[in-house]
Amino acid sequence: MFKIQTLNKISPEGLNLFPRDKYEVASDINNPDAIIVRSADLLNAEIPSSVKIIARAGAGTNNIPIQACTEKGIVVVNTPGANANAVKELVILSMLLASRPVMDAREWVRGLAGKGDEIPTLAEKGKSQFVGCEIQGKTLGVIGLGAIGAMVANACVGLGMNVIGYDPFISIEAAWSLSRAVQRAESLDALLSKADYITIHTPQTPETKGLINADRIRLMKKGVRLINLARGGLVVNSDILAAIDEGKIAAYISDFADEALLANNKVVCLPHLGASTPEAEDNCAKMAVKQVMAFMEEGTITNSVNFPKCRMDEPVPQNGARLAIANKNVPNMIGQITSVLAANKLNISSMANQNRNDVAYNLIDVETPVSGDVVNSILGIDGVIAVRVISAEAE
Repeated sequence: MFKIQTLNKISPEGLNLFPRDKYEVASDINNPDAIIVRSADLLNAEIPSSVKIIARAGAGTNNIPIQACTEKGIVVVNTPGANANAVKELVILSMLLASRPVMDAREWVRGLAGKGDEIPTLAEKGKSQFVGCEIQGKTLGVIGLGAIGAMVANACVGLGMNVIGYDPFISIEAAWSLSRAVQRAESLDALLSKADYITIHTPQTPETKGLINADRIRLMKKGVRLINLARGGLVVNSDILAAIDEGKIAAYISDFADEALLANNKVVCLPHLGASTPEAEDNCAKMAVKQVMAFMEEGTITNSVNFPKCRMDEPVPQNGARLAIANKNVPNMIGQITSVLAANKLNISSMANQNRNDVAYNLIDVETPVSGDVVNSILGIDGVIAVRVISAEAE
């Protein structure tokens, strides 16, 4: 029986995918094999030694101690793309909010309350103060062409915009999904200089923190409209406000409220609404659960932020076992592991080995059961981080 601990409220649409004859699911479970989390802060939490995988039902993993998990052999996965449509739709709404002052207009009309039959005439006379612009024919710059950025780019092509994108690390899947009408920017600076609207869709890392700052704002067109539904730290708020005062930025829409931004009437701050739809929450939960099940039952890793993608096409051997081994990515690890198996007369029927930066992950199928002594021998190899034995009964 696999034990799954849920932190935060995880959609039942996802949790119901766990077969209850093989999985125990609860928020207060002891010694869990896996944790499914949304926004709960695990950075300073004591993660039980029993945990083998942490699944983030969402894209960001800033609330999870990635390096510490890697050192313990805990696989951390997220659910990229599961909430992409929800964020895409909010980006489009944000572009419209940045173009048409409908929120100010609504408040102004509400101020006409009590004027009775005069309201239609007064409203008609007052509308000139709320003139905006159209997005059709304008140029949109999309920074980051992952699942969300690609969907935004394609949708805005459909809205009649000229779309340019920049992503030096674009995946093959994302590239295939992009409309041919999306133009490739040679550099971030080139994108910034051409766009009337800019939307950011990159993860926040030490390299991308403060990506949009005074130096880059100077490259932008006067009157540019900026949307940031990715992460608050990607922009320097003080530089944004200075650019608004100078007339460089016409509007800024952020999904990350900040004291400094709230008083400016050309800034719209939202309370991190990007993925706040029941559809997105369901999709994230379903993807997280499926990834946990594949890892627990087959050793498969997908969408990990700290370990390489790895899977076996063959099922777990019926009369043998599958070894899932995490280790440091150093020479002769495979040789040492296979030597232990050979010394214990364990014949390898199939193997998969993948690496990512400083770590590697191996799936090794053997034709006979694996004893605890074999596991301990492999764990005794310098550089091996974690070993797990998967049997066919776990399927």
